[in-house]
Amino acid sequence: MKISTLDNFLLAGFCLLITACGTDISESLDKDANPGSADFSTFVAIGDSLTAGYKDGALYRDGQLTSYPAILAQQFAKAGGGAFRQPLMPVSATGSLTIGAAPIPGVNDRLIVVGTGNPDQPVTPTTISPTVSTEIVPALTGPFNNLGVPAAKSFHVDFNGYGNPANLGVSANPFFVRFVSDGATTANSSMLDDAILQAPTFYVVWIGNNDILLYAVDGGDPTVSGQSVTATGTFNGAFNAMINDLAVAVPTAKGVLVNIPDATTIPYFNTVPYNAIPLTASQASTANMGFAPYNLSLQALAGSSPCGTLLTPEEMARRQITFVEGQNPVVILDENLADVTCVSAALVNMRQATAKDFPLLTTASKLGTDAGGGLLWGISAPLLDSDVLIEDEVDEIEAARSVYNATIKAAADADPNLVLFDAAAKLNELNTTGILYGSGGVSSAFIQGGAFSADGVHPTARGYAVIANEIMKVIENGFGAELPPVNPSDYSTVFFK
Repeated sequence: MKISTLDNFLLAGFCLLITACGTDISESLDKDANPGSADFSTFVAIGDSLTAGYKDGALYRDGQLTSYPAILAQQFAKAGGGAFRQPLMPVSATGSLTIGAAPIPGVNDRLIVVGTGNPDQPVTPTTISPTVSTEIVPALTGPFNNLGVPAAKSFHVDFNGYGNPANLGVSANPFFVRFVSDGATTANSSMLDDAILQAPTFYVVWIGNNDILLYAVDGGDPTVSGQSVTATGTFNGAFNAMINDLAVAVPTAKGVLVNIPDATTIPYFNTVPYNAIPLTASQASTANMGFAPYNLSLQALAGSSPCGTLLTPEEMARRQITFVEGQNPVVILDENLADVTCVSAALVNMRQATAKDFPLLTTASKLGTDAGGGLLWGISAPLLDSDVLIEDEVDEIEAARSVYNATIKAAADADPNLVLFDAAAKLNELNTTGILYGSGGVSSAFIQGGAFSADGVHPTARGYAVIANEIMKVIENGFGAELPPVNPSDYSTVFFK
């Protein structure tokens, strides 16, 4: 099996824009470095999978070596920065973890991109083969400068026992178990303890993504893995306590706080369109005949409360299933619709999606396939709650995210030693116009855009390089530093065989 990198596989129009209006960084690559008022001698990064260098659905060495903190540390070294230790995975490891040779559930091996021979879906992410797991006990000898822990939420940062193997399956994280600083003794240190232990002179904190994202990738369905949106009070308390503890422990240290992007700007949520069902006139007619009894039954119930919940005429109209020639909205379940199944089990809570609903990337291989009983997913059988992030769930996430980001901004504004990197704006830019850097460019288009890896959630090495460059701009503006950027084109995008 040959593994190689898929370079700039971008839309032709996007490539033309690169030459026309891109910001060429080539003249800055070799500029002299200067720390300004910052001290990079001991740099620590605190965060989740994005900080760890997770990509392609797994944590593996190539991703760690090109994590945004590793790229930052490489450039910081030119301005007096010191060594930067990461809890690197073994060279041959593919992502899965074991403890006592027993597989740890929910920790996956990495994905690669393979051709399908299908012109409508020419490539698909597939788990690499063969796979090689990594044993997490005994722990590596820490502490480590990169304290990015996949799946960590805001309130995990100062949670003692988060790295204790005795708590696995309950409250511990296997990734942190693998490298917690006191793993050979009590395994009671928190991520924050390990950060403060190193007396950082400079730090980056990017935490809070998973406080909404783990719920979102389950389609807003808490029955999948028990995930929910972290209460804003919980986030605020955990985040402010962390920043206050850092300020007390390392009062002269400077740092960057990173806010939380809009989940719907990443490929996992915006690759499969809401109107993903193409039908001929004949197919649309056949589908409409199949739904005619359903539509008539709902119309008869409009304005009534047969099951204790009013079915308004507006909701009845929203639930009418109608297909036309061309592209059609997928049919989805919506648990927020009035339950009228007491009248008939066939009157399930379904409707056609709108532009405010986001089918997950995983539905790309599900739509139109056999759902049993001669039904087809997304057409005659509604997609499940776990398949789609619906409008109400997006609103719930956005309400929490706005509070999280206000808290992060307030913390940065209150301390002259801290600056804010607006990751939300940058990922929105990736999703709308793409980001150009002279020798190339990236966008959020799945596989083709170059910024996001095969899991549709985490950046590629090139995407992490773009993020590192943007963080360095913030550091330059905030602390008078001079930091040469890296050339993102020197970093890989997705891997394929």
